[in-house]
Amino acid sequence: MSRLTVMQLLPELQVGGVEQGAIEIASALVRAGHRALVVSAGGALVPQLEAAGATHLALPIGRKRLTTLMLARELRRLIEREGVDIVHARSRLPAWIGRLALGEMPAATRPRWITTVHGPYTVNRYSRVMVSGERVIAISEFIYNYIRHAWPEVAPDRITVVPRGVDRSRHPRDFVPSPAWVAQWREQHPSLSRRHALVLPGRLTRWKGQEDFIRMVGKLVARGLPVHGLLAGGAHPRKRAFERELQRLVSALELEPAVSFLGSRSDLREVLSVSACAFSLTGEPEAFGRTTIEALSLGVPVIGYDHGGTGEILRSIFPAGVVPVGDVDAAAARCAEFLDKRPPVPVIHPYTVERMQAATLAVYAELAASQRA
Repeated sequence: MSRLTVMQLLPELQVGGVEQGAIEIASALVRAGHRALVVSAGGALVPQLEAAGATHLALPIGRKRLTTLMLARELRRLIEREGVDIVHARSRLPAWIGRLALGEMPAATRPRWITTVHGPYTVNRYSRVMVSGERVIAISEFIYNYIRHAWPEVAPDRITVVPRGVDRSRHPRDFVPSPAWVAQWREQHPSLSRRHALVLPGRLTRWKGQEDFIRMVGKLVARGLPVHGLLAGGAHPRKRAFERELQRLVSALELEPAVSFLGSRSDLREVLSVSACAFSLTGEPEAFGRTTIEALSLGVPVIGYDHGGTGEILRSIFPAGVVPVGDVDAAAARCAEFLDKRPPVPVIHPYTVERMQAATLAVYAELAASQRA
């Protein structure tokens, strides 16, 4: 494959799965000898992107206001100036700006167009831009099926499933937190030395399953099992009412000694590694399930509802962790089994960053070499 210049479009570079995926692909492009450009409003991850050898071009193409449409002309100038071969959109509004920019360019010099569907968007004209790519990347089989159902006019041969992946070097099976981290953790949570830590990662929002998790912990406590539930995730300022609602549920079930709210964490890897079991009890199906595969990669058993990306991952590599959607009793029973006899978690699995990077670069290469439709 000849040297390519690939431009990714996204709203910003703050912490998140979409942003991390963009950096991982930019890094793979640079290592393969290509140029990697990312257009966004910027954010905390810009230094990480630039450290990987990619270039960040600041343009607020994800700002939700009518004037953002006027940025299409400026984006077109950037595309022409940088000699871009492929434009890859990862979010709806940036994708619209990208489509407008490319539409103003002559067909002979227009870059190829790729989109990635990162979630089951509301089915409407606004969302349809995410399946407008000459190639459309689905981040899981669940998302592939969503596209086929929601947008049946999209030809199957335009869609490629490229599952997200975990960085095995950051989440190895033999990972052990530093002694300083362990000492601080034990100081902050002394009761955990006598209890099994159970963790549900995820921001505090209603569909993420915190209510089911709290009720499950209550059922295990009622059985007399020495467990402690950890809610690892913060609340958006607009979600504080839900956080208080969860705290009231803990009080109503008399679980104050058995449930902790950890808030937002930059050390989730460490928290997962010292937990007896991790959970994904989302009320709605997740597009992929990054924390599920991170926990499994560390060797930590995961119990999750059988839908979306999490169900897909568990059925593939750890079927013992699958329970019916919404069945709190089944989740509690399965956890009790795991605490009695810790199940083995497979070391080898296909959900790695390396596979995701290779598959995405293969899509770029195939499209760059193909004739326009």
